[in-house]
Amino acid sequence: MAKPIMAKATAVWLVDNTTLSFKQIADFCGLHELEVQGIADGDVAGGVRGFDPVANNQLTAEEIKAGEDNPLHKLKLKFNAAAQGEEKRRGPRYTPLSKRQDRPNSILWLVKFHPELSDGQIAKLVGTTKPTIQSIRERTHWNIANMQPIDPVALGLCKQTELDAAVQKAAKNREANMTDDERRKLLSTEDSLSAEAEPRIPTAISGLEGFSLSRDEEEKEDKVPDADSFFNLPDNGDEDDDE
Repeated sequence: MAKPIMAKATAVWLVDNTTLSFKQIADFCGLHELEVQGIADGDVAGGVRGFDPVANNQLTAEEIKAGEDNPLHKLKLKFNAAAQGEEKRRGPRYTPLSKRQDRPNSILWLVKFHPELSDGQIAKLVGTTKPTIQSIRERTHWNIANMQPIDPVALGLCKQTELDAAVQKAAKNREANMTDDERRKLLSTEDSLSAEAEPRIPTAISGLEGFSLSRDEEEKEDKVPDADSFFNLPDNGDEDDDE
């Protein structure tokens, strides 16, 4: 089933402006029902501006009304001839003028939440230049103080499938370049929780972990002196001195 462009932003608009159920919105936008609920609660898509599907020729008002009257009704995407062949598009990515002002925000989002992506991958996803990406990474961009991280998929700068493919590729490249020691450090959550705690030496005897008794000393330790031995002091001639 075809999905609307800027699916997450469209879901934000439908949540704010209609009484459609979460499932109806999720099915229409290709999202999970819990994700739509998170949008309604304000936990998901924070800062994303709603994208009106009616004004953008993706949905009719009559279709929305039918969905509001019948919770079992599935919304149908309006046929848009201009969207045909979008999957086969090749060549440099073109960013509309209306979205170019939001492009630095999307770069900031990618740098913050997907640091494994290379500058080349980010440039290909949102259609920018490497110097711009580098300035945002180093926080030297002229407008860095006013920038907010926004999902590029919600802004329509790239598709979710493209972002997922880039993240998976970056993860494979990162794993391939890891050393053996770094791979050994990567444990699953289940393994790390089931592992036994490493024994620690008390602070009071720290540094004595290599200390050991010699054989003679061990034999002396085995011989516990009796009480009488403490009173049988050697005769050193003190009695003669007293006399």
